[in-house]
Amino acid sequence: MKERLPCEFFLIRYVPDVVKGEFTNIGVVLREAGDVASDAAKPEHAVVRFTRDWSRVRCMDADADIGLLEALEGEIAERLRMSATDPKPVLALLEDTLSNSVQISPPRASLAESMAAEMEQLMRMYVEPLKIKVERRRTGRAAIAGAMRTEFERARVWALMRKRIAASLYTRPGDPMKIDCGYRPNGVIRMFQAVSLEGDVEAAKGLAYSAPQLREGVLRVESAKLELTAVVEPLRSVSDIEDEAMERYRFGVEAMERQEIRVVTVSDLARVAETARVELRV
Repeated sequence: MKERLPCEFFLIRYVPDVVKGEFTNIGVVLREAGDVASDAAKPEHAVVRFTRDWSRVRCMDADADIGLLEALEGEIAERLRMSATDPKPVLALLEDTLSNSVQISPPRASLAESMAAEMEQLMRMYVEPLKIKVERRRTGRAAIAGAMRTEFERARVWALMRKRIAASLYTRPGDPMKIDCGYRPNGVIRMFQAVSLEGDVEAAKGLAYSAPQLREGVLRVESAKLELTAVVEPLRSVSDIEDEAMERYRFGVEAMERQEIRVVTVSDLARVAETARVELRV
């Protein structure tokens, strides 16, 4: 029988009102127990994962900044990777830097078959909402963004990527656009944006409009070429009464491709993620 791995885990909690003390768990930090500092550069010794379903947070706090909470996952992951050189234990450091609305629970012990399997179990037990009867299927941009993240996580590159990249860094102050994720393998920066064409094509038109300014800005700021990729749902078989939807879909794709935006579907994500894995040398 395979020997189990002694671990400890911490729950990340969102506390919208510290006076009331009510909270909901939004993530898990899992690390090997004991002294692993000599091998801390290996990412499997300490991992973090946040929920992808923010419904409970929104129920507690309708004004919660979900984007900021999502970005926090990347910040924690980065600190965990750098923990070997930090003079202070990484969890204590995080407790000092997080606001009161995001808190870390005391550590709890566990015995894991593997880090990946244990993380899945902890997320089911403590973080993800119970699936009762019929699970609502995510559609549109949310579904595409979720599929994109899943494939990049499967390729073990998600933690190495930039998330919610502010277009204003490259265009002009006040630009509200955020690019979902990206990375820089060499002299090129690859950025990926989930774009749904099922409803309307405004998101596609907006990305197409911004592409030239983004490209110029990346060259100016980063001295690098930008490869911008839009991830869309596949064109499903449609009947005659859905001709208008098909025309909108094609219009959206063509509008982006005219601005040299690479368009792929969710079916291509495994190949895209594998390319990222090779380029990031994971």
